[in-house]
Order: sequence, then C-alpha cells, then structure tokens
Amino acid sequence: ESSTCCVFICTRSMSMAVSRPANKLFTLLFVLEPTRMLLGLKKRGFAVGRWNGFGGKVQPNETIEEAAKRETEEECGLIVSELDKVGTLIFEFVGEPQLLEVHVFRTEQYSGVPTESEEMRPQWFDHADIPFKSMWPDDQLWFPLLLSKKYFDGYFKFEGHDKILDYTITEK
Repeated sequence: ESSTCCVFICTRSMSMAVSRPANKLFTLLFVLEPTRMLLGLKKRGFAVGRWNGFGGKVQPNETIEEAAKRETEEECGLIVSELDKVGTLIFEFVGEPQLLEVHVFRTEQYSGVPTESEEMRPQWFDHADIPFKSMWPDDQLWFPLLLSKKYFDGYFKFEGHDKILDYTITEK
C-alpha cells in the first residue's frame, strides 16, 4: 500500500515538473565603452525605478539577436551593429510557474546618441560608479564577468523582487 502511495507521489511530482510552461524569452544588452557603461532607468512596468541594460521580450518570428537590437533602439535610440552574447540568466520567482530566460549581450559597436524614451532614461556610468543599490540584487554578482568580457550562465531564485533565495553562476 505504501509503495503505491510512493509511486503516485513520484509520478505526480514528475508530471508537475514536466508541466512547467516554456520559459519566457528576454534579451538584455549592455552598451559599453572602455571606462563607462550605458544604463537605463526603467520608467514604467516591470522593474520600474531600477537601472538596467536595454532589452525585453522576444517577439514571435524574431531571433533573440533581432530582439536585442530592436529593444535597444526602442528604449534608448541607439542602433547596434554587432552583439557579443556573453551569458544566459534564468530567473525563478517563487509562486510564478514560468521561468524567465534572459540572453545577455554586450556591444561596443553602436551609432546614434542615447535618447530618453517613454520606457527608459539612459545615462552613462563609469565602471567604478555603477549604481548597484538601484539595480536588481543579482547584477553585482555577475557584472564583474560582464565587464571582464567573460562568458557565463546563471540561475537566480527570487522571493519577491529583492530577495535572492538561491543562485549559481558558472563561468564558461
């Protein structure tokens, strides 16, 4: 009788794991110069009031790279010519069934002048003055790899938007 119960529980757990919805795909692009980085202050929606790179959801029939370029142009007016994919970050938020899969890029190749949009207010920061206290808590954990031009993967489990419960970062 107890083995039947165990099989039922194991089977149920396995089916719950399989039934997780597909990850939501996002892009995150950082425009860099030798001593400074362009960040945008989020003015509305998810992560309002935080400094971040530029990016957003990948649209149907759009590659991840196309989405990164489109979002950067929409959010700060820059045209990005070349992208360097530096990492993939997976975010789990307690109580949310869907994981966020964020593809992280960096570029030093762009044209135009950073311009404020309805969504973001861009500002240059020296590498030594990145405003981590007004950013996602995980950023300070993987930014050193980004700035060192290293490649990485990460997983972060959040409770709410400010508390990291668990994480791993792997340099590739």
